[in-house]
Amino acid sequence: MPKQTTAKTPDVSMAVEHPSMEERAARGREARATVPRSRHGEWPTEADRPDPVSWLDGQGESRVAELVPMRYSRMLVSPFTFYRGAAYLMASDLAATPRTGLTVQLCGDAHLSNFGSFAAPDRSLVFGLNDFDETLPGPFEWDVKRMVTSFAVAGRDRGFDTKERQQINLAAARSYRLAMKDLARLRRLDVWYARMGVDEIKKELGAQLKSGQAKRFERNVAKAQGKDSMKAFTKLVREVNGHPRLVSDPPLIVPLEELLPDLAYHHVEDALRDLLRSYRRSLRGDQRHLLEGFRFVEAARKVVGVGSVGTRAWILLMLGNEGGDPLFLQAKEAQSSVLEPFLGKSKHANHGQRVVEGQRLMQSASDILLGWVRSDGVDGVARDYYLRQLWDGKGSAIIEAMKPSGLAAYAHLCGWTLARAHARSGDALAIASYLGANDRFDQGLAAFAGSYADQNERDYAALKQAVDSGRVTAEAG
Repeated sequence: MPKQTTAKTPDVSMAVEHPSMEERAARGREARATVPRSRHGEWPTEADRPDPVSWLDGQGESRVAELVPMRYSRMLVSPFTFYRGAAYLMASDLAATPRTGLTVQLCGDAHLSNFGSFAAPDRSLVFGLNDFDETLPGPFEWDVKRMVTSFAVAGRDRGFDTKERQQINLAAARSYRLAMKDLARLRRLDVWYARMGVDEIKKELGAQLKSGQAKRFERNVAKAQGKDSMKAFTKLVREVNGHPRLVSDPPLIVPLEELLPDLAYHHVEDALRDLLRSYRRSLRGDQRHLLEGFRFVEAARKVVGVGSVGTRAWILLMLGNEGGDPLFLQAKEAQSSVLEPFLGKSKHANHGQRVVEGQRLMQSASDILLGWVRSDGVDGVARDYYLRQLWDGKGSAIIEAMKPSGLAAYAHLCGWTLARAHARSGDALAIASYLGANDRFDQGLAAFAGSYADQNERDYAALKQAVDSGRVTAEAG
């Protein structure tokens, strides 16, 4: 793992076209002739659709083999957790649907649990998308369909009736459409600076949530505000012979010295130091100076997420002014986006850079220590990583406790947030013109979400049957 390189930024000096506002609006209206808005409601199950378990199993070939059974275990908790881990399946399905040709930077996995709070550089909490492992340019509707469908699946998981679920699905699609209409009228700089802070969320939700839900929201905000490196230090570090050491909680957290024999351990620890030096070169000068004030102490492998289980993820403990001044970084492996087989390869040679550049483009504010690196592992395989602060104000809604009104309000927030993220990279005016003033798009997306939620349940059942028959193994961690 001694060789690390950062990717060179591609040349972007080519001429940029600037069509008139009339031309941009016309492009959106013309896209309706290619893909009428009502067609978004179609989900014709193909007879020759690939076996979902084979596709999921294929993803495991590039992952840590001992962790793949844990991924299946987490996906089998419910159809909703299955949906969270099945972005590849849905990308394959969406590839068979008509495309508008209106391109944005896609999140690639815009389900409702990938929205949440995080700390902006000014330390205020903002709400936005917070997972970009699959980001890639593509048709805007792919993200919207994945987002709205996630509400359809979650509504079923919560036991809401058909009418309640329909209203929630419509709320998500409507919010996206109306937000894009508003964003299309703004100056480009205003779109770029637009963001949803906690105070705005409180105001937005205040009239929609009952007192119990409002109090729960307040508790979630307080919890997120307390999630920083000091909180991580308290939770993840113990003192051994007067020195801070990362806790061991296998298989979820395994310190490096436990994971590898002595010789390999020291080899990888030295390589991690080299990795940090190489990662620093992907940061701005002032951020690089900040990071250089911390020394590396220890690393541990950490299991993260649902769909990400099995990809390599490390937490790195750094210290500045000794024990009272910690910095926790997370280094997460960045593999090819699940969208690439259907939309083409990324322009970035390093997938860590693909994630970072996509995140910066879609988020209103990003982690100041967000960067990337390529590293050779002990097995001699070069892998891409992106690094960021661990936790740092990260919080998510507790869907399991939401009532229909709460989930509908959350759908409204997510719809606005996704539209704002798309408006930064795509043509908001063209998309708004395509969406129009009536609810045809909303109705189409709600219908698609219901049909695809059925497909998701069939795929969930297929994985469960594969585990029951012994075809694949699922083990809880």
